Amino acid sequence: MKPDLLCIGSVLWDIIGRSNAHMSAGSDVPGRITRIPGGVALNVAMAARAYGMTPALLSVVGRDPEGDELVAAVGRLGIVTDLLHRSDDLPTDRYMAVEGGNGLIAAIADAHSLEAAGDKILTPLDGLDWRGPIVLDGNLTLDLLAVIATDPRFASADLRVAPASPGKAERLQPFLEHRAATLYVNLEEAGILLHGSQTDAGEAAEALLARGLHRVIVTDGPRLAACADPNGCIRRTPPEVMVTRVTGAGDTFMAAHIAAELQGADSEDALRRACDAAATYVSSDTY
Repeated sequence: MKPDLLCIGSVLWDIIGRSNAHMSAGSDVPGRITRIPGGVALNVAMAARAYGMTPALLSVVGRDPEGDELVAAVGRLGIVTDLLHRSDDLPTDRYMAVEGGNGLIAAIADAHSLEAAGDKILTPLDGLDWRGPIVLDGNLTLDLLAVIATDPRFASADLRVAPASPGKAERLQPFLEHRAATLYVNLEEAGILLHGSQTDAGEAAEALLARGLHRVIVTDGPRLAACADPNGCIRRTPPEVMVTRVTGAGDTFMAAHIAAELQGADSEDALRRACDAAATYVSSDTY
């Protein structure tokens, strides 16, 4: 299969515990625990596949039983795995989250193998004449992201960058002046990049653009979302839905937005489609 999207970043197992009960620190409640393929890069790839795209993954997966299972599962979804770095000495990464009826309670991302592999995951690019969009996630190290931000191979690339979590938002600083990068951040992550809280997604998007960013999409859960570029700032409020899950919602939004633009949607329609896709995702109870 010939890919039309590269997803560079975390490819791992998501271990997610979910309960309908409202939870807080120390809660002990009945629920369900699932293990599914995940990681920001893989989540975007899976969602993009659902929108008719053929994504390829650049990441590291261990040559352990968990890694073999993961690669096989991803391959069955129609995602290109030929460019993955398979490591003999690094274990397959994992992510663990606990979700209650009141949203995400806590999460831990164990992406140490991705960090340890470093630029080895980029080796397949040396023989690849790539001209399509590239998704990057903030689970890559700051050093590697800084290299990518200044690498001639990526200078004019259509980079779509997501921080992975608020705790990794600072890693995206090198892309604030990249001439072709689009950042996908939530309101909290935007505030971290701007070193100050923002009133809403529109204000945050305009502030990031003023900092030199080429283009930015800012989301805020069920509240206002915004897309800002040199042509202006577009705002949209997502549909109201009953939220039953949250892990992966931002990745679904990102994939839907990319797919819409590649299908010819303008900025306003692409933002609408992404908001609708995220709303459908969070209101579904099937991983």
